[in-house]
Amino acid sequence: MSEPDIILTASAAKRVASIAARQSKPAILRLAVDGGGCAGFTYKFDLADAAEDEDSVSQTDGVTLVVDPASLELVKGSAVDFVEDLGGAAFRVTNPNAQSGCGCGSSFSV
Repeated sequence: MSEPDIILTASAAKRVASIAARQSKPAILRLAVDGGGCAGFTYKFDLADAAEDEDSVSQTDGVTLVVDPASLELVKGSAVDFVEDLGGAAFRVTNPNAQSGCGCGSSFSV
């Protein structure tokens, strides 16, 4: 089995499972990249009902991460984590393709 194009950390998987259970939805997190933000692109997270045929799919601890092909080109090789610190709690993408980012960590440029 080959390495996944993008991974979901155990911390992020646990958080997605918790949110999905509260909302009575499947534990499927969709990551998409939209134009905009202070650095050019922004990450968008949603709970999904199912993966689409063309999606890249990665699984961690029973939780599924799905990414559409256009977004995958911008986030390939990334890790999606859930971090809690003094600034709050958020999903964070460690993206090796990003040339620069913003202070909030929610937008990037390539």
